[in-house]
Parts: sequence; structure tokens; C-alpha cells
Amino acid sequence: MEYRIERIGRDDWQRLRTIRLAQLLDTPMAFGETLDYARLQGEGNWRARTDWLNEPGRIGLVAVDPETDEWVATMLAVPSRKAATVDLIGVWTDPAHRGRERGVTDALLDAVIAWAREGGAGWMLLGVHEANHRAAAFYRRRGFSYNGGSTPYVLDEAASVLEMVLPLR
Repeated sequence: MEYRIERIGRDDWQRLRTIRLAQLLDTPMAFGETLDYARLQGEGNWRARTDWLNEPGRIGLVAVDPETDEWVATMLAVPSRKAATVDLIGVWTDPAHRGRERGVTDALLDAVIAWAREGGAGWMLLGVHEANHRAAAFYRRRGFSYNGGSTPYVLDEAASVLEMVLPLR
């Protein structure tokens, strides 16, 4: 199946809300908010999120199943605090669309990397929960490596988020 890769638009707040709730239900440790918190957010919050993603220097991409027109994966990139670096965030693929043979996550990452390089970024940085082995394996396969950085996971400070980096040049 050939997935369409599309940019999240300012008016996509309802679709963003739907996929975010699915993300939090499926893989709560991968995100810095709880399902209960996200469910309480109103239209204004979701519109603010899509507006934020459309500010200069940011990108929010989705993979769309061409048979159902449903969003099945997301990947976002935003400016980092580190020079010439973008942070990869909001990465998720619906379980029914996971796997190397489907290629959806690879297609999204290819698009985000191309966008980052076009914008002059030299590095891509991400944080992966220490228990999210599947995600870490994907990132390692794509050339990311651990850089030794870590931070406490915001929802459980006994756990850590490990930094991984990818050179883009």
C-alpha cells in the first residue's frame, strides 16, 4: 500500500485530536501528557496545537491510508535549543500499520529528514523512553545513535528519556 504523506493543516484540529487520543491510548509512555488530560482539552487547545505546528521552522506530517483516508501515523519536527538542530517529536504509527514491510514510518522519517536538510539543519535530535525498545530499534536502524543525554520522564521521574541523534550532513 502506498501511504500519502501530508502536512497537518491549521484546520485539522479534529483529526489531530482523534489521532492524539489513539496515540495516548496505545503508547502512553511515548508522550508527555496523559490520555485524561488530552480528553479534557477543548477546541481552542487543539486549534492552538495545529497553529503551533504551522509556525515557521516547524512541520507536522501524517501518513494517510489511501483506502480509508484515515490518519495512521504522525511525525513532527520543531526547532531545538541546540544550534543547527531540529527535534523529532510526536512520532507514532497505528499498530495495524506498523512494520518495515509497510514502510509508513520510514516514509514519514524520509520526508521529515528532507524537510530538515532543506532548512539547513545539521542534526536531528529525539528523546525515546527507556522502555520503548521498538522505537529505539527503529531509530538505530535509521542511523540514530545514543548521545549519552537523558532526562527524567515527565510523567514518571523514576523513568528516563534517552537522547538519540542523527547527523544530517
